[in-house]
Amino acid sequence: MEFPESELLQGLPKQFFANLVAKVNAKVATGADVINLGQGNPDKPTPDYIVAATQKWVADPATHKYSLFRGLPAFKKAAADFYQEKYGADFDPETEVAVLGGSKIGLVELPWALMNPGETFLLPDPGYPDYLSGAALGKVKFETYPLLEENNFLPDLAKIPAEVAKRAKFIYVNYPNNPTGAVATLDFYEELVAWAKKYQVGVVSDFAYGVIGFDGQAPVSFMQTPGAKEVGIEFYTYSKTFNMAGWRVAFAVGNADIIEALNLIQDHLFVSLFLALQYAAINALTDPRRDAAIQEIVDRYQARRDAFIEAAQKIGWRPIIPGGTFYAYMPTPAGYTSEAFADLLLEKAAVAVAPANGFGKNGEGYVRIGLLIEPARLVEAVERIGNLHLFD
Repeated sequence: MEFPESELLQGLPKQFFANLVAKVNAKVATGADVINLGQGNPDKPTPDYIVAATQKWVADPATHKYSLFRGLPAFKKAAADFYQEKYGADFDPETEVAVLGGSKIGLVELPWALMNPGETFLLPDPGYPDYLSGAALGKVKFETYPLLEENNFLPDLAKIPAEVAKRAKFIYVNYPNNPTGAVATLDFYEELVAWAKKYQVGVVSDFAYGVIGFDGQAPVSFMQTPGAKEVGIEFYTYSKTFNMAGWRVAFAVGNADIIEALNLIQDHLFVSLFLALQYAAINALTDPRRDAAIQEIVDRYQARRDAFIEAAQKIGWRPIIPGGTFYAYMPTPAGYTSEAFADLLLEKAAVAVAPANGFGKNGEGYVRIGLLIEPARLVEAVERIGNLHLFD
C-alpha cells in the first residue's frame, strides 16, 4: 500500500535550512574543516541554575501527570510579572498570557486560529521562513513588505498600499530582526500602533531575540507602546534568552481575543508543556541569578560581534553593524548573488554562511552570519574569506 501526503502537506514551502545543512554536511564529508556560520542554534549550555531547577522538578512525581490544558497559573503569572518588571506592560495572567511549546508553534498556528482561508496577512521580506508555513497550513494568502537597508531594515508603513492594508488581517514584525540584526525604536512602534488602528490590522510581534541588544541598548518591546495590547500580541521565547532552544518553552502576551484563540487551538493539539518544564520556566524568570545569566549571554554575543566586524573591516568587507540578535547581515561582493557567494565560500574557504535570499527576495545580495562560535574562530573564518580577495 502507498500513503501519499495530503495536498496540505504537499503545499508546504521547501525547508530552506534543510538544503543548507545538506550542503554543509557534504563538505564536511570530504574531510574539510568547515567553519559553520550558517546556523542559528545557540552554542552554549543553559544556565546552571535553570538546569538544577529542572532536575529537581523532573524528579518530583507530581510533575509526571498531565498538565492543565492552558498551562500552570503560576507560569502565566511569572510571565506577566516579567513583562511588568522589564517593559512596564500589564497583563492579566489568565486572559492575556498563553503558554507555548516554543514560539514557532504560536507563529505558525496563529493563521489557523484567527484567519479564514483566503484572507491575507503581511510578512516581512526578508523574514523568518517558517512564517510561510503558517500561511500554507492556514490556507491564507500573504503579501510581503520590504525591509531595506536605507530604512534601517524597518518597514516603511506609509508605502504599504492602502488597498493591501485594508485587505490585511494581521501584520508580522520581528525585532531584533532575523536575519538583518536590526532593532526597532519606540517611535516606530508608536507609528505601527496608529497604522494598525487606522486599517484595523492585528499586530503579531515576534520578540524571539528580545534580550540580545548591543552597546548597552536593551531592545524595546512592542508591548511597551501605548495601545499595543489593543491591537496585537507578542511572542517571547526562552530559546535565546536562556540558551534553551531545544527545551521548547515560550509564551505569548497581549490582546485577550488573540490569546483565547491560541489557547483554543492548543486545547485540540496539545496538553500544554511537561509540568517540570513549566516549573523550571518559573524558576528561570524569578531566580535572583536571572539577570546576571542573561548579561553573560549578551556580553558573549557582543564580543563575538565586535571581533567579526573588526575582522571584516580589515579585509574590506563593508559591515552592517547589528544592533541585536546573534547574527550579522553582510553584503555580497560585486558580481555575486547570495547563493553564488555562499557556495563559493563553502567550496573555496570551507566557510558556511546562509544566503539571505532564502529569507525572501529582498535578501538577495546579502548573507547571514551566525555569531555562534568563539571570536578566534570567527576571525579565522573572515581571514579565509579575505584570502579569496573578493573585496580588494
